[in-house]
Amino acid sequence: MLTRRAAWLLAGPVVLVLLGYVVWPSVGTFVLGLAGENLTRFFGSSRAAGVRALWNSVGISLGTVALGGMLGMALAWAFFRFDFPLRKTLQVVAALPLALPPLVGVLAFLFLYGESGMLPRGLQAVFRLEAVPFSFEGRAAVLIVHVYAFYVYFYLFTSAALADLDRSLLDASADLGASGMTTFRRVILPLLRPALVGAALLVFMLSMASFTAPLLFAGDEPFLTTQIYQYKVNGFLDRSATVSVILTAICLLFLVGLELRRDRRLGTTSKGTGRLGTPVRSGWARALAGGLAALFLLFVLLPVATVVLLSFVEEGSWTTQILPDRYTLANYTALFAQPDVFAPIRNSLWMAGLSTAANLVFGVATALVVAKSGVPGRGLIRGLAVLPFAIPGTVIALNLIVAFDEPTAMAGGAVLVGTVWLLPLAYFVRHIPLVVRAAQAALEGYDDRLSEASADLGAGSFTTFRRVVLPVIGPGVAAGALLTFVTALGEFVSSIMLYVYSNRPISVEIFAQLRLYDFGAAAAYSVLLMALVLIAVAATRRLGARATLS
Repeated sequence: MLTRRAAWLLAGPVVLVLLGYVVWPSVGTFVLGLAGENLTRFFGSSRAAGVRALWNSVGISLGTVALGGMLGMALAWAFFRFDFPLRKTLQVVAALPLALPPLVGVLAFLFLYGESGMLPRGLQAVFRLEAVPFSFEGRAAVLIVHVYAFYVYFYLFTSAALADLDRSLLDASADLGASGMTTFRRVILPLLRPALVGAALLVFMLSMASFTAPLLFAGDEPFLTTQIYQYKVNGFLDRSATVSVILTAICLLFLVGLELRRDRRLGTTSKGTGRLGTPVRSGWARALAGGLAALFLLFVLLPVATVVLLSFVEEGSWTTQILPDRYTLANYTALFAQPDVFAPIRNSLWMAGLSTAANLVFGVATALVVAKSGVPGRGLIRGLAVLPFAIPGTVIALNLIVAFDEPTAMAGGAVLVGTVWLLPLAYFVRHIPLVVRAAQAALEGYDDRLSEASADLGAGSFTTFRRVVLPVIGPGVAAGALLTFVTALGEFVSSIMLYVYSNRPISVEIFAQLRLYDFGAAAAYSVLLMALVLIAVAATRRLGARATLS
């Protein structure tokens, strides 16, 4: 427990940062967006662009929840209940889309399934068609990309709930004569409902905030996030703010629902080891299970393999062919050998590093105030710290533009718009919840008696924190900071709205190379991002294991 003096010394700067960089910019956007007749103009009739964007965003999000929920829950249940061919391989790759930066995942689908993609061209050549038989475009393409990216949350939430399930319940239900479907419907689903509702709220909110897939696939179909970007690019900040108000309000409602369900958990106490997954023994059943598993592996791995393949393509060598006919290592050697090619990597590294360092300091300070102090209003501080999670990246970027387009005290009396500093500030604001949650979880598991023992031995507060508290909470906090760093490295949504040429990051450079049709360079940057994310995930799992052991 923090001393009263230490708690107030930490709480003051924490509240100032939250009010100055999270609340005040959001209020500025709300004031601008609700002024005048913008709401009536954009949402006043069923044919208005705002109404179409709202229906597209909500419709795709509901579809993502439905299809992603079915896929994620089916995977988790299959791994829990059955033993079938390729099961272990599937378990390894099932969470892979979570490790893909959003822009990279969308590019993979574009290269593989777009109008000029490998698969449509291949089918056209095989069947000698005059045109490609299909291509991913429009709202259907956005939905498929979202399902690929977000089913993972249903899979992880459901798997965690099933891990706590007492398998003897299945035996008891079978002994009472219930069929497998009846057991699933009457016994399993009620126990999974809290996890499924939590995943649905999260996925709906993430889908509403999605920007990259609508930008590259939706064409002329408006979405709320792309409208915010288009209005900003064309100089209509008031219209962009109006759309931001609607999008933020929807996401905030779902964040409240997610927070209310965060601590509500329904489960059973496992008794014994229970039985393992039932082997699939029938020949036709094993063949069917193996075929479905192989199809799912192709669905998950083909986009990644496509990006890796294209990273070796010479510039201009993949135009109308099904597959590139010339390959080179120059795309990779240029990443570190040519200064202009390395510049986006350098920019992303220093901006991600600076914002992560700020997140680390601020996250630990906030978690100490929330978890280990008696400061009044701790619940409000925790809520404000989680708030950026519900604000889409496009809206955060617009908030900062509105707030720092003129000299302010929070910017040291300077104008930040048009400088290199606004983008790392956006990274910091977007990722506040990640480190705060990680630090808070670590501190909630910390035994205060260790600090009391240190104080009894004559150690001061700072010495106790440095020598006792940090070694215990360090692995969990470091894991959160590492995930924050790699997320900032691949951040695209805020970057495309706030960057200047001198600090253009990797994600913006990928988008620029895509527009120049230099697919090899764009893919090489993408592979670099994927490699960094995979390294970070492996390191995070190791740190998480150390935190559990400690």
